[in-house]
Amino acid sequence: MLRTDTPVTVYRKDYTPPAFAIDHVDLVLDLDPQRTIVTSTLKLQRTGAADAPLVLSGEALELVGIKLDGQPFTAYRAEDDTLTLTGLPSQGTLEITVACNPAANTTLSGLYVSNGNFFTQCEAEGFRRITYFLDRPDVMTTYRVTLRADRAACPVLLSNGNLLSQGDLPDGRHEAVWEDPFRKPSYLFALVAGKLERIEEKILSASGKEKLLQVWVEPQDLEKTRHAMDSLIHSIRWDERRFGLELDLDRFMIVAVGDFNMGAMENKGLNIFNTKYVLANAQTATDVDFANIESVVAHEYFHNWTGNRVTCRDWFQLSLKEGLTVFRDQEFSADMMGSESGRAVKRIEDVRVLRQVQFPEDAGPMAHPVRPDSYEEINNFYTVTVYEKGAEVVRMYQTLLGRDGFRRGMDLYFKRHDGQAVTCDDFRAAMADANGRDLKQFGLWYSQAGTPVVSARTQWDGAAGALTLTLTQRCPKVGIETKAGTPDKQPFHIPFALGLIDAAGNDLPLQLDSESQAAGTTRVLDFTQAEQTFRFVGLPKGARAPLPSLLRNFSAPVIVDYEYTDAELTFLLAHDTDAFNRWEAGQRLATRALLQLVTDAQAQRELKLDPALVAAFRTVLTDGSLNPAFREQALMLPAEGYLAERMGVADPAAIHRARLFMREGLARALKAEWLAAYQANATPGDYSPDADAMAKRALRNLSLGYLADSGDADMQALADQHYQQSDNMTDRFAALSALVNSFAPGREHALADFYERFEDDALVIDKWFSLQGMQRGEVGPHAGKRTIDTVRALMEHPAFNLRNPNRARSLIFSFCSGNPAQFHAADGSGYAFWADQVLALDAINPQVAARLARVMDRWQKYEIPLRDRMRAALERVAAAPTLSRDVREIVGKALAS
Repeated sequence: MLRTDTPVTVYRKDYTPPAFAIDHVDLVLDLDPQRTIVTSTLKLQRTGAADAPLVLSGEALELVGIKLDGQPFTAYRAEDDTLTLTGLPSQGTLEITVACNPAANTTLSGLYVSNGNFFTQCEAEGFRRITYFLDRPDVMTTYRVTLRADRAACPVLLSNGNLLSQGDLPDGRHEAVWEDPFRKPSYLFALVAGKLERIEEKILSASGKEKLLQVWVEPQDLEKTRHAMDSLIHSIRWDERRFGLELDLDRFMIVAVGDFNMGAMENKGLNIFNTKYVLANAQTATDVDFANIESVVAHEYFHNWTGNRVTCRDWFQLSLKEGLTVFRDQEFSADMMGSESGRAVKRIEDVRVLRQVQFPEDAGPMAHPVRPDSYEEINNFYTVTVYEKGAEVVRMYQTLLGRDGFRRGMDLYFKRHDGQAVTCDDFRAAMADANGRDLKQFGLWYSQAGTPVVSARTQWDGAAGALTLTLTQRCPKVGIETKAGTPDKQPFHIPFALGLIDAAGNDLPLQLDSESQAAGTTRVLDFTQAEQTFRFVGLPKGARAPLPSLLRNFSAPVIVDYEYTDAELTFLLAHDTDAFNRWEAGQRLATRALLQLVTDAQAQRELKLDPALVAAFRTVLTDGSLNPAFREQALMLPAEGYLAERMGVADPAAIHRARLFMREGLARALKAEWLAAYQANATPGDYSPDADAMAKRALRNLSLGYLADSGDADMQALADQHYQQSDNMTDRFAALSALVNSFAPGREHALADFYERFEDDALVIDKWFSLQGMQRGEVGPHAGKRTIDTVRALMEHPAFNLRNPNRARSLIFSFCSGNPAQFHAADGSGYAFWADQVLALDAINPQVAARLARVMDRWQKYEIPLRDRMRAALERVAAAPTLSRDVREIVGKALAS
């Protein structure tokens, strides 16, 4: 059943505490695929007005019966999505029995069946699809759960917490009783039942307590679980060391399922994961997969404290747990890289995602603050703004307060709020109070949307050895802020890190004119005004000004506007000691050159590759002192979507032509250097996902991709050889990508071979679909078949299944969001395809459909012929008679922008 009722806007300002508390829940589930019977027994305590009714949420439920203190109760009103009970005493025991149909639940929210097994997903509002409940995060209670099922069909019965008992029942059934000793909101409830097997390991916590760790999967996947288990152990140890936080339960379980809307879910003690973030071995998973598994396992484990022990008062506070936990998993992953250069690579990867995905969101119709003030459908606010920008806000606390100060703030936060549902302001107060800092202005990061632009200008006084830096910040109203009556935006508190570099490439000691002596070579400035001036003194006197290295380590999620010359960027690329800014200099050079090529392509001028850019790339490529992973990041061209955002009006065809020209030009101009890097970064011996080996493979496979793009037959033959001889998925898939995107003669044979090798492994076939969805269109001598034709044909493939979110994402999302030049075809075919798929998915799984709908957020960014066709596609979706609330909010805001 889709929620197609008229959406109601929910406002943060309207928050009121619940009228009832639930002290304890006894939940009994008789599991059956078509008709599961759920009996919930709630110990109620009135906390609001004496005449307030109890209004419970419920969806797709059949009400079987209600009892109060053991007697039938009839003073209720059941509507489509609520159950209202009146005349309740100040305290009592309420028993509600309902039935639901897990097999028919294609939304994958609530209780559903996947491959014959039962799973749940309750965040954000899925528990109401299991039973009627106060399904809100500030209602925290303890749970005792009894699961009953056919033993042959479901030999494994799991829920949150500790296993109290298990035993046989008549008629071949059995039961298991679980109890979670920690109070939790309903969104953290979980159950799993079915035919699963496990690996397990016992460890001792830092305080010497024994803990049982389990990873549960379908039997055929058991040998792919070791990396997930290792990642869990690493996460537990890291949290003990970094934040003094121990695993609180006696056991911790991870379960993998192939049908899952998200990446994973942090249910207390029973994390449920998409198989994509659990299953891995050298033959089926790439280095990126191994890294992602480690990161996601860490993220969900870290939620045990930042999200579970302390949770959100309401869904507006979602970043309280998600932004904080993303920051924690980013720090963990950086530490796992094992070196400072590795940490820099991780920082670059995170900022790349922020700029390519979150910055456009900040400028589009769905723009919202890290803590939104309103929503229509909460599922639509699991966004990169809440997660990734929220993580940047948390990182800024650490930048302002230092690592020790941040730890003090975390300690106070847990001391004050363990076992509570709280707000972003409570977290900020803990940081401020623990460090004696006034962070009131910093709170604007939670309440104001958009990406601030910081303009910087310098004035050099060579005679005095003084440099004056003037910073100006601006952030136009975006999204909902553009409505009439919205207050003017106030300046943000921006921690702005910088260094000054002399002509020899050395960092200079920094001393502000208010200070008695220099302190360090990187300074974090408290930039709090619309315009603010900082004067650095004690610098070497002379005619040449030091070169500023601005926003080191990307100390705030802002755009820096400073007019570096090409020569200055080349100098920073060669000499900046801040690895992030060294990468940034190269990206600015490439972006500047690419945008000029776009202009030339639009004017139908001859395209020419700048020799200075080639020289800069050669310098990085041949610098053996640099970490190979850093070189790989520095040698990757800015993405087409990022370039589109840098243009006033986006022209996807011209962007693609310019970027492909530059890539092919660099491939030919640096062929010898690419080949040398390819040969020098081999990793002989057995595959290992350690940081050094991953770094070498990254640079080697990037070099292979460039070599194939040179168009030379011998280099395409090298890619084919690389494919055939690979002993791991990282190398094999990189070679396949190189063959497909360079239109090598062996591409079709390699695609067929890849499918034949891995047709029984769903996650690998997802890669096969994704690669073809994102492949370049055939141009020039290869003109003819369009990518969309390939995508449409693949949707008829026996292995394609629209109902599986991973498979839908692998093909449809890859084409619509990962292939801008082909998606934005001049004839509008990509937009028609998008509309078809949004409507088809909406009838099955509104959450997945709404994610696909977001592809059109920035429709007004494009040139008029494309813009008109995009609007028509949006209007077609908006006019659908049974559109879900999830999709209606997305397309409605897009059209209103």
